[in-house]
Amino acid sequence: MTDTPVAKQPNPFHHASANYAGSCLCGEIRYEVDQFKPHLGHCHCHMCQKFHGAAFSTFAEVALVDLHWITGEANLKSYQAANGTVRQFCNTCGSSLLFSSKYNVTAGTIELAISTLDQGEALTPDAHIYTESKASWLELSDDLPKYHGYRE
Repeated sequence: MTDTPVAKQPNPFHHASANYAGSCLCGEIRYEVDQFKPHLGHCHCHMCQKFHGAAFSTFAEVALVDLHWITGEANLKSYQAANGTVRQFCNTCGSSLLFSSKYNVTAGTIELAISTLDQGEALTPDAHIYTESKASWLELSDDLPKYHGYRE
């Protein structure tokens, strides 16, 4: 008796133009991204520290038309801060996924936490931003530009 290979069935939700795929920790929310905008930075602001429970977050800007929800978009929950920024996370596992400011709303973009990508090795951060509030114990020893606020 020989094993006959079974043809892999295409994912009916996959977007042919997608170059990246990602999810939250529990897998309830899945997405694909066609392409990212040029800026991809490590943010050291206090809100990112609290949102991610880490010394900084790493976000990449993506046009809304290049972000495709595969499953679980309804499971996204939002928190709007006093400064008007909105952060979104998985209602089941709490994974930090998205950030949006007034700039993003105007530009038709959103910031995606790249640590939620299944394979994001090809993406390279280009700066440290809001370093004025970085964790005091963190030494920034790489060669990336370091900005006290946003990219001044």
